[in-house]
Amino acid sequence: MVMKMKRKYQISAENAKEIKEYRKKVKDKYLDQRLHVLQLLGEGSKPKEIIEKLDFEVDKRQISMWVKNFCERGGIEGFVKKRGGRFHENMSFEQESQFLEQFVENSKKGQIIETSEIKTAYEKQIGRKVDPKQIYNVLHRHNWRKVMPRSKHPKKADEETIEVSKKLNQN
Repeated sequence: MVMKMKRKYQISAENAKEIKEYRKKVKDKYLDQRLHVLQLLGEGSKPKEIIEKLDFEVDKRQISMWVKNFCERGGIEGFVKKRGGRFHENMSFEQESQFLEQFVENSKKGQIIETSEIKTAYEKQIGRKVDPKQIYNVLHRHNWRKVMPRSKHPKKADEETIEVSKKLNQN
């Protein structure tokens, strides 16, 4: 005898109505497609029927992951919220701006600011380690750019001319 396990995650008819309303204001085609799949599940369609009905490729595993994400993240708002990038944000844009202000002051004094300094201060403020890429993303969001001191002046004379000049000035 084969026993079927009850699905752990399910989309209710109430969720389907909520999703249908939400889809009316969605502009992202990919998000709308995923929400459409969830809506159809909530309206009683089986994954196999949905796969055949849709005009884009999706498999059962993807559908079950979308359902799981929808349920685990607390419904539409959690499902729609972007993952990656700014999802793991530690500070708001304004807080980041305030945080970077201390480095602006130092740069105005002529000090060289390194990303390693910013990373250390950032980690200290949020209380945990972060990937260096996250610091570059913060700097990019606030329109910071890499400015380095020149290694040599563009109009600097070549070494031979400098030596000749030194000999002439000694006399």
